Amino acid sequence: MIDLKLLRKQPEIFYESLKKRNQTTEIIDQIIALDKEWRSYLNQVNNLKSKRNELSKNVARLKAEGKSEQADELITQSKTVGDEIADLEAKQNELEAQMLSLALYVPNTPHESVPIGKDETENVEIRRWGEPRKFDFEPKPHWDLGTDLGMLDFDKGSKLSGSRFTVMFGQIAKLERSIAQFMLDVHTSNGYTEVNVPHLVKRETITATGQLPKFSEELYTCERDDLFLIPTAEVSLAALHIGDVLDEDMLPLKYTAFTPCYRREAGSYGKDVRGLIRQHQFEKVELVWYAKPDNSFDALEQLTHDAEKILQLLGLPYRVITLCTGDIGFAAAKTYDIEVWLPSYNGYKEISSCSNDTDFQARRGNIRYRAKDGKMNYVHTLNGSGLAIGRTLVAIMENYQNPDGSITVPEVLRPYMKTEVIK
Repeated sequence: MIDLKLLRKQPEIFYESLKKRNQTTEIIDQIIALDKEWRSYLNQVNNLKSKRNELSKNVARLKAEGKSEQADELITQSKTVGDEIADLEAKQNELEAQMLSLALYVPNTPHESVPIGKDETENVEIRRWGEPRKFDFEPKPHWDLGTDLGMLDFDKGSKLSGSRFTVMFGQIAKLERSIAQFMLDVHTSNGYTEVNVPHLVKRETITATGQLPKFSEELYTCERDDLFLIPTAEVSLAALHIGDVLDEDMLPLKYTAFTPCYRREAGSYGKDVRGLIRQHQFEKVELVWYAKPDNSFDALEQLTHDAEKILQLLGLPYRVITLCTGDIGFAAAKTYDIEVWLPSYNGYKEISSCSNDTDFQARRGNIRYRAKDGKMNYVHTLNGSGLAIGRTLVAIMENYQNPDGSITVPEVLRPYMKTEVIK
């Protein structure tokens, strides 16, 4: 959530933020108008409270002087003033609720280092690693590879659950499990604490991390219990310390979790809906940091390198791009996308998105830390896929395929798979 005190003092920051994101600014006008009205009521309440305090003093004085009849008149006046205060405070509370409700729809302010741009076409590539493989045969897309091996069955997935669900068999199923285990082993050896988190979360939890109310159409909901299936483990991890006050010495906290993720993926189309690239249910290993504000952007660089390390160990070519202001996510102040090379696309495809959400989520979840000087500050939260397992599986299948339709297992996964080739 944005800082409403800062909005009151420097509204131009938020007007400029929305303009950079190519969004209209009417919502800022609405919040400011509500805030102005709220402060008007606040002044009236304060004046009436002063009047009531003065009446109370006079009542005490008159009683001490034995003038009880005059004191009773002032008591009646004081009760009338109290009723007026209660009415005004009720209006105040209603206005405050409206302001907070609107504020939940205002995105985070992009960091000054984020390139200005209208959409994904103006994202900026900053580095590449590895060279795409040059095949001496016609490579197959993963959906054909897996089907020909009898290990991916899209028809059965559709029969069980509808479009964009898949059933995996045998060594492909084992490969996916091995990828998850490998990622967790790498990250936990690099200072992350593994966490097993709930996949169903409360409304307040998913609101704190920014999915609600803006993205309600993308979520799977259990209406009877008012619970939501997580679209990413970020939701559970970034909300892990809701309402907590952490000690400065605890930071940074670095968590990792492996979970299934559930997304409606409304509006997806084209090649993405083929195969495993954009499923309604998929698995992911997530990385989340709680950091101090003064070094959170350094932390973003480290988190991104931690995600990149997985691709390097797997020998998969990739590139890193900085998202421009027109493409950056709702909660993010800055984002790096890591895109892996996929032969079926003859190009790079996102496999991880690493973001610094600054204090945006922490304000929504009231997550703070106590500095050594005793001052309370909001933490900065960061998140990134480390990595999306289904897309890692796709990248391995396509980049490590052989002319006979078999798939060579990357060396670092062989201790998990107990085999060198999937056939």
